[in-house]
Amino acid sequence: MKETIKVQWLNDLAFEADVNGHKIYMDTSLEHGGKNTGPRPKPLMMVALAGCTGMDVAAILKKMRENVEELSVEVEGDITEVHPKKFEGMKIIFRVKGKGVSRKNVEKAVNLSKTKYCGVSANYSEAFPITHEIIIEE
Repeated sequence: MKETIKVQWLNDLAFEADVNGHKIYMDTSLEHGGKNTGPRPKPLMMVALAGCTGMDVAAILKKMRENVEELSVEVEGDITEVHPKKFEGMKIIFRVKGKGVSRKNVEKAVNLSKTKYCGVSANYSEAFPITHEIIIEE
């Protein structure tokens, strides 16, 4: 199996990505020579992790018949100060809202995503540590 995307230069430092038929625009800040017309590439790496693990956790909790009303996934990334500026760690914060949601089941869903299902997490964890926090609200 192979995944392929195409990124096309638009102007200055702006690029358009075609991902599964969907357009994503990337740019950089004014101070770095861009026009700030889209997100930077490194935060999109965090989006990939949040989306991948979020989809896993949502699907697993649904199979567990947990009464999840809201689910959000926040990713914090620590970036080195020197070039190449790269991630040296990420923290995933899962916020789950619902009546009677089992912490044990949420922890199980998060761990299954981390160890078995999320390919983004599997790739990233080879390069830097990934930690997580779970917040459950009624």
